[in-house]
Amino acid sequence: MKTLISAALMLASATAAWAEYPDKPITIVVPFAAGGPTDKVARDLSEVLRKQLGQTIIIENVGGAGGTLGAAKVAKASPDGYTVLLHHIGMATAPALYRKLPYDTLGDFEYLGMVNEVPMTLIGRSTLPASTMPELLKWIDANKGKINLANAGLGAASHLCGLLFQQSVKVDMTTVPYKGTAPAMTDLLGGQVDLMCDQTTNTTQQIESGKVKAFGVTTAKRLHTPALAKLPTLDEAGLKGFNVAIWHGLYAPKGTPKASVDKFNSALRAALKDAEFIKREEALGAVIITDSRLGTSEHRKFVEAEIGKWGPVIKAAGQYAD
Repeated sequence: MKTLISAALMLASATAAWAEYPDKPITIVVPFAAGGPTDKVARDLSEVLRKQLGQTIIIENVGGAGGTLGAAKVAKASPDGYTVLLHHIGMATAPALYRKLPYDTLGDFEYLGMVNEVPMTLIGRSTLPASTMPELLKWIDANKGKINLANAGLGAASHLCGLLFQQSVKVDMTTVPYKGTAPAMTDLLGGQVDLMCDQTTNTTQQIESGKVKAFGVTTAKRLHTPALAKLPTLDEAGLKGFNVAIWHGLYAPKGTPKASVDKFNSALRAALKDAEFIKREEALGAVIITDSRLGTSEHRKFVEAEIGKWGPVIKAAGQYAD
């Protein structure tokens, strides 16, 4: 009898916890500085998640070490559903980039679902003699050893895209890492560097203004946003099989109650249908996730596949962080 009463009390307690979550503010950790593309996604998403969860969403920027400091903080946080991580493709590339990663990507997190995919664009300084992708490829071939390729730092989306681009054209370039997208873009606008491959969230405005030359988009299909609709894909411009999109997903510490994970995932699914959020994302060329990767298990499978995809690319480049 006592066993039955105890079991009933435990069930009642679990049911109450489910009904109450969340009963206090939730913190979304962004592992990069404020103002960047991942931070923007987090802040826009927090507005619609707040409506669904009925709680304040706090954004905490924990930048440094290519996003690994913020990810490590969440991995070590209390698994109560009140601290989550919003991270991009770096979640899958860090295992190859860092010899001593302070967390296990697949083992230390509960996967909450994916948010979006952000295409990238290959852009160049306005004074480049090339204006189309075929012209650029000829210019690259004629200027081997003289080309500067900017990126926003080791492990950044622009760094990863740049690695794949160099491998695709079979030309090593002088990579110039910056502490973020803003200073990299500043030097590209000023003509101090030649090329950069970065997310549409960072490049669309500069392309629209004509301050940079745009050569192509990195996805398998052309984009439909006004500023980018005329750009060819790098695949159709000659780099067969080139396909890179920077995705974002949400994670909680391992051991977070399944009830909390399920409720957060349900709120995420509803938030991603918000018309205003969709409008904001589409204006920047981002694509909202609507497929099975919204599910927690499929999200995890996708990240595992991405680890397998990017590991060889990074190892071939021989670029590691301590």
